[in-house]
Amino acid sequence: MHPLVELARKSIEAFVREGIISKPPDPLPQEMSDKAGVFVSLKKHGELRGCIGTYMPCCESIGAEIIENAISAATKDPRFHPVQEDELKDLTYSVDVLTCPE
Repeated sequence: MHPLVELARKSIEAFVREGIISKPPDPLPQEMSDKAGVFVSLKKHGELRGCIGTYMPCCESIGAEIIENAISAATKDPRFHPVQEDELKDLTYSVDVLTCPE
């Protein structure tokens, strides 16, 4: 699993299971250290289950942006009820890091 996707998965699982907001890895890998907008999407059995993103960065790093948007995709997408622990095994994740708008 790609490290960005793995961070999203671990962040959601920690939050849903324990109410813990994860911290970005330390040291922060190069691919997570810049600032950028990030979209995190969740699917369950191929169907959208949540998606939240930012087109401009709101956090100090891509790693922090992934954590915030992953938790929001799982718990704050207004189209869906919050993800429950028993759903975690059925979720697939995608992370899209955006370039600067033109």
